[in-house]
Amino acid sequence: MIETKNETFDVDVLLEEQALVVQEALSSPQYVNVRRRIFRQLVESLFFEGIIQPEVVEDTKEQIYYLRGISQTGEPTVYLCRGKQHSTFGRIRLSNQPILRQAHGEEREAESITQFLLEVSGQIGADETRLANFIHELEQTLLKDTLAQYYRSQAQVMLRERSYDELEGNIMDGHPYHPSYKSRIGFNYVDNYMYGPEFQKPFRPLWLAVRRGKARFSIAKHLQYKRFLDDELGEEQVYAFTEKVKATGNDPREYLFLPVHPWQWKTIIVSVFLEDIRRNDILLLGCSKEEYIPQQSIRTLANCTSRQKAYLKLSLSIINTSTSRVLAPHTVENAPVISDWLKHIVKNDPFLQDELRLVLLGEVMGISYDPVPLADYLQEKTYGVLSCIWRESLQNFMDSDEEAIPFNALCSVDLDNRPFISSWIDRYGAEQWLTRLLTTSILPIIHFLYVHGIALESHAQNMVLLHKQGMPTRVVLKDFHDGIRFSRTHVVDAKTCPALLHPPEYHARVNRNSFIETDDPETVRDFVHDAFFFINIGELALFMEEYFAFNETKFWLLVRGIIKTYQRRFLEHKERFSLFNFFAPTIGVEQLTKRRLFPDTELRIQQARNPLYRKDVD
Repeated sequence: MIETKNETFDVDVLLEEQALVVQEALSSPQYVNVRRRIFRQLVESLFFEGIIQPEVVEDTKEQIYYLRGISQTGEPTVYLCRGKQHSTFGRIRLSNQPILRQAHGEEREAESITQFLLEVSGQIGADETRLANFIHELEQTLLKDTLAQYYRSQAQVMLRERSYDELEGNIMDGHPYHPSYKSRIGFNYVDNYMYGPEFQKPFRPLWLAVRRGKARFSIAKHLQYKRFLDDELGEEQVYAFTEKVKATGNDPREYLFLPVHPWQWKTIIVSVFLEDIRRNDILLLGCSKEEYIPQQSIRTLANCTSRQKAYLKLSLSIINTSTSRVLAPHTVENAPVISDWLKHIVKNDPFLQDELRLVLLGEVMGISYDPVPLADYLQEKTYGVLSCIWRESLQNFMDSDEEAIPFNALCSVDLDNRPFISSWIDRYGAEQWLTRLLTTSILPIIHFLYVHGIALESHAQNMVLLHKQGMPTRVVLKDFHDGIRFSRTHVVDAKTCPALLHPPEYHARVNRNSFIETDDPETVRDFVHDAFFFINIGELALFMEEYFAFNETKFWLLVRGIIKTYQRRFLEHKERFSLFNFFAPTIGVEQLTKRRLFPDTELRIQQARNPLYRKDVD
């Protein structure tokens, strides 16, 4: 039997119940809607990244794209879709009309993503193994998102009037560009139901004691390990865990307490570290009393018993949006060091601290179990699979009259087909509200880059908007341990710049885009452009035009005007404006789909048209 706070159920009963739900969901309208969305995002990314060159025919206000393929029996096929290229980085958006497939003289909706990729694979040129893995990610995204959207429809989950913690689960959209935005490779459908954020199932992490000599540990300067654990777990729980360590005949001073996701424990840790468990290098302590629910990122958990307590970011050996969700030990150890540095900068910068009142959710403690592998080839199984980062709770930083929403809620549509932000637009007017939103979100990002030389990876999951009755007031930034980039040469106050652990050879080999330091200022600038402007703000530009008829060109003129106004105010940093030039004709963006289809032998970056560039003045 499995017990939770609200229910007791048998594993076999749960398996059968969810099997029936899967069958119902796959026959529902939500399945068709999700399949069409994945198809659109897949084709959009194939076009935008230049992986496939379609034949294009102009047709009044949009374009018709033709893709030629070969069926498995060697006969020609043609895929047809409609859309247009936007001024927002030259991104291509397909219309909501289904993609059509022409074969044997017939034309009907294309219903198989797998068939599509196999038939156009000759144009793609990817090797079969990588293509097969990518297809698997897309199919799993289709399954997982269908289940989420079906649940939302059946439970009538509305977004408006929800709290921040609820929205972290109820916002089900996932990545707006990446086609395998919800693959969660490693989770079966029952795991997905138990631990997927959409289903808001509370659970309790398991706690372990790991031997200090085989672990990495780092903590914020203002904290002390024992006192912090007492605050988070409670003195009674810490005492009980300590007694469990003593009962094994070991000295508690030789161990660190480390939470682990239940799925990670049963699926990975027991198998990978069985000798470590046998040698008492890892001791199982049991569950703590408090329950947690997953946020959008899946591996970050919010305490739903005591909401002011820290979020837990835990290693999960799943693949989501084509990225492993383990926590690399060097980034775990860097986390409090980076947070201390960034918070010091904010505290000593009156513009960030007093005027913008910027909030950074510090990553205050990190622990990673990181024993030396017996052989290099075994590192893949053990690297980063048992780690935790403790992050400050948003609840401790909000004013009493402020509310919070995840930034990507701004582009969400509710079950009644009304945008989440529609009532705010009605109340304040699109231009007034949008100007405040853009000013509130853009200024801290560009100030950090221009004045301090630090780029923050502020995509929509890493930003939280604070507002008063819908009017933006300030932003909250998070996720810094592997989400910043800088050039030590161009950091303004080099004396305060901390010495950070660099990625080991293994990490650099499997993830070439995961680095913090570089010598190239354009690489630093493009880190902001890619995450913040290309995906985050760029998606908002397209959304505002689609749902509120707010002109896309006017949107980017607003953004440009905000940056120019900032520059006029801070003329003493004029040289930095040229060094980190946001108005260059093109900027580098990561090719997320090409990375899945081709070997990771180089950084997959392409130059995209910059909507902030104006030929007549730049």
